[in-house]
Amino acid sequence: MLSYPLSPYIDALDRSVSIALLASGGVDSAVACALLVRAGFRPKLFYINIGMKDEGFTDCTREEDLEMVALIARKYGLEYEEVDLNEAYWDRVVSYTIDSVKRGLTPNPDVMCNRFIKFGVFEERYGHAFDYIASGHYASTVVRNGKVYLGTAPDPVKDQTDFLAQINLKQISKILFPIGTLDKSQVRAIAEEEHLPNAHRKDSQGICFLGKINYNYFLEKYLGKKKGDIIEFETGNKIGEHDGFWFHTIGQRKGLGLSGGPWFVVRKDCPANILYVSRGYDPETQYGYEIWCRDFHFITENPFTAGCPNPLPVALKVRHTPEFLRATLEKEGDVYHIVSEQRIQGIAPGQFAVVYDPDCTICLGSGRIEEGR
Repeated sequence: MLSYPLSPYIDALDRSVSIALLASGGVDSAVACALLVRAGFRPKLFYINIGMKDEGFTDCTREEDLEMVALIARKYGLEYEEVDLNEAYWDRVVSYTIDSVKRGLTPNPDVMCNRFIKFGVFEERYGHAFDYIASGHYASTVVRNGKVYLGTAPDPVKDQTDFLAQINLKQISKILFPIGTLDKSQVRAIAEEEHLPNAHRKDSQGICFLGKINYNYFLEKYLGKKKGDIIEFETGNKIGEHDGFWFHTIGQRKGLGLSGGPWFVVRKDCPANILYVSRGYDPETQYGYEIWCRDFHFITENPFTAGCPNPLPVALKVRHTPEFLRATLEKEGDVYHIVSEQRIQGIAPGQFAVVYDPDCTICLGSGRIEEGR
């Protein structure tokens, strides 16, 4: 049998604790279940239904997902349950997404889903009856000086702490990450050894609530189309048209329909419905060094109230990527100012700036970007 031990944090738990496992039907949550059972735990599996069938969208994989969850539960003799959080998801995540895009911002629905649905509404309605909630996220739990922190995963490509950077201390104190010490190849190896039915199932792609639905189709349904100009930033010349600024984001390269490129979206004038673009494989206009955020959210503690220096040395991400940037985070009244040592590509208001300790092992928190330059 392959030996991939649980993290010391999970392994130290009493085997009689009750665990609700969020099972998606994918291989990651299935292996999380297998590892817990191997170690002597008996989790109950929960499949969260957040499909938007009532809004004209069909989750193409829901039936297959649920079948996989049922097979995993049957294999290990566990209970499973499907729970419908569709209405709450619409209120907390989909509405936020539509409103953000309408205002010219770049939303991150997956971040809000983790905070408000998977570890929010689910906890309020079901998870509160369990000691812990486990998930198949690539992240870890770190305890230092008696405090619980969100830790990164060893697989930098799969690390998902940026999607968890808006959870709070109460949530991280209850979440278990059984695959958080593994990389993807190890997860696949365990799935094969355990003969899991989804061992070779492809990873899900795209935004959590859309499944296989095209994102632009979703935006068109709720925001429609409106012709606008595409202007070359350097010259002010009109070089094309678009169907609405909400279909585009800062840093975007594909989908502009322009010849002679590559072209990058470097600015949006939302009231005038204008996109500004720059041409080249690496135009300087797509980069910035500084970010400003309000209402910065710290997961475990605010380092500035804990006596840390201001500005604070941090590692930084502004999108889901394996690379960290070196930066400083400074509190300026109610505003948080981030200065990166390296150029940041495509700083888009509405995105989350996620900060880590300088060793890139602990996620400190995140703030929604208001301005970047």
